[in-house]
Amino acid sequence: MDYRQLLTTFGNDLAAFAGSVLLLLLYHRFLAFKVKRNPAYTVQSVNVIARTAWVHAIMQDGKLDVLPVQTLRNSTMAATFLASTSVLLIMGTMSLSGQADKLDSSWHALNVLGAKHAALWQIKLLLILIDLFFAFFCFSMSVRLFNHVGYMINVPPTKSRRIISPAHVAANLNQAGYFFSIGMRSYHFLMPLVFWLFGPHFMLAGTLGLILVLYYVDRAPKLAETDYEEEPREE
Repeated sequence: MDYRQLLTTFGNDLAAFAGSVLLLLLYHRFLAFKVKRNPAYTVQSVNVIARTAWVHAIMQDGKLDVLPVQTLRNSTMAATFLASTSVLLIMGTMSLSGQADKLDSSWHALNVLGAKHAALWQIKLLLILIDLFFAFFCFSMSVRLFNHVGYMINVPPTKSRRIISPAHVAANLNQAGYFFSIGMRSYHFLMPLVFWLFGPHFMLAGTLGLILVLYYVDRAPKLAETDYEEEPREE
């Protein structure tokens, strides 16, 4: 199959996949531009600020021994659960790939624009597997960093200040949060990939729907001027 035949046969699917990736990249580029102008524009950027302030408060206080352990345990359990879910989804996708000949006709019932080759269907499943393996890697790295922070955050600030400073601990904690966010983005990208199994037009529709939802949930809530209450003054 030469280049022209490849474009004729798989052109719609390739265009849909490239368009989906491009739309998501443009959306995240838009978020990066907004965060650069307003550091509190997204929930993720606000969490970075909150985690940094939390680490400095915990390490400078020195008496809140239980609070950091409980907070990091909750974060570790969440990342562990999502990593385990990735493994289950990987096993389910691999079992689904072995039934391609049986499910080919039913899955392509609504595919009116894309190719219906069995090889392309296997490529779609392979991309889903790659996405799930990437999500598992991100969540496992998040667990690893949360575990490291659990030891570092209990070090008194008067000891090993240059090596284990609050800024260093906050950087590790934010790195763990970054891996967690990337893992969640990998989960979100499953939506267009799964819709791609039904046809390229469903993939584009799923991508647009995903961007609309992400635009709503990624933005940090705005507080009106009336929501800011002045602290009572002492007379």
